[in-house]
Amino acid sequence: MTSADRALLTAAEAGDTDAVRAALAAGADPEARDAHRRTPLLLAALGDHVATAEVLVAAGADVNAADDRADSPWLVTGVTGSVPMMRTLLPAGPDLKQVNRFGGVSLIPAAERGHVAYVRAVLRETGIDVDHVNRLGWTALLEAVILGHGDRAHQEIVELLITAGATPGLPDGDGVTALEHAERRGFTEIAGLLRAVR
Repeated sequence: MTSADRALLTAAEAGDTDAVRAALAAGADPEARDAHRRTPLLLAALGDHVATAEVLVAAGADVNAADDRADSPWLVTGVTGSVPMMRTLLPAGPDLKQVNRFGGVSLIPAAERGHVAYVRAVLRETGIDVDHVNRLGWTALLEAVILGHGDRAHQEIVELLITAGATPGLPDGDGVTALEHAERRGFTEIAGLLRAVR
């Protein structure tokens, strides 16, 4: 790795956009990797450094480049829930079918974590598969119920997913539906939403 590459990785992680520009001008590789195979764009996405990411995208950085944990710049937007970062990466052509180490697309962790604005935006602005099933046998709808808190954010996410065409009766790997999970957990409002679309 060159000194310019090291400088680029450090600057991207810190969100130092001017230093990123300087490193690129000095010949740094936009696809340089750190010890965990994270690219500058992935480091910028993890820190939600939007201006830095814009410079890297303009330099041709790959939004789908995965690290040793199968995270990519695009996938981590679902974890952070950053709509500005999502919109910064969209023009670079993210692979909406790319999956994380759990076999999930970006929509699934966003649904789990209660990132309402992200779920709304990614459903509205992309063709992401609302019924994608991860390795645990869960869709975004199931994950919002199973790992969510039944709070207003997760209620909104369930509404958004249903409106976007999620299949409410799709069961998990054990044959349990989102409605059954909601009833078991005492999520009255979510159960009501799911009963209405059975």
